[in-house]
Amino acid sequence: MSQQEFWNQKFSREGYLYGTKPNTYIASKSKQFPRESQLLCLGEGEGRNAIFFAKKNFEVTAIDASDIGLSKLNERAEQEGIKVQTQCMDLNEWEASHQYDVIIASYLHMYKSERDDLFEKIEESLKEGGYFVGEFFSTKQLNYTSGGPKDEDLLYTVDDFKKHFALCQDVEIKEQVTILDEGKGHQGEACVIRVFIQK
Repeated sequence: MSQQEFWNQKFSREGYLYGTKPNTYIASKSKQFPRESQLLCLGEGEGRNAIFFAKKNFEVTAIDASDIGLSKLNERAEQEGIKVQTQCMDLNEWEASHQYDVIIASYLHMYKSERDDLFEKIEESLKEGGYFVGEFFSTKQLNYTSGGPKDEDLLYTVDDFKKHFALCQDVEIKEQVTILDEGKGHQGEACVIRVFIQK
């Protein structure tokens, strides 16, 4: 099954699978971003983070494999009277052709074998001084029932990020247990990796 088929199946249900509120950790970092930044959302799904930042006057681009998810994002953006540029593609096909002030991601399902390439493109796509901020499920999430894949190859460790972003000037990567309240998809205690990196 392709990424598009997988996520279209999930997003074709009524409502918003992960709710309409932004990821709490990513939203908490927003005051550190330059005003009116160009911001890229990776694997953005139905658009909860993209809408949040667009309402704060960021220039937002959202990439996702699911055309159904992005259709829901565009519908909400229209209702809110804001603009989000969307690109429907698998992240493995994304090319680092533009630089952004901020790149964000919440709970990307990327296999270990795909991550080196993805992380390189993230670094290439950040302006000097730009930020990469994300929250990801830890491999320890297999012990919890709050959401996320049940395949360890789609889960992350602190070292996955430390190895790749070691040369960035401001790196904060930590594993912690938190309580998720993100729609029907993420509910309850979870073990996550939180990433805050400045190039």
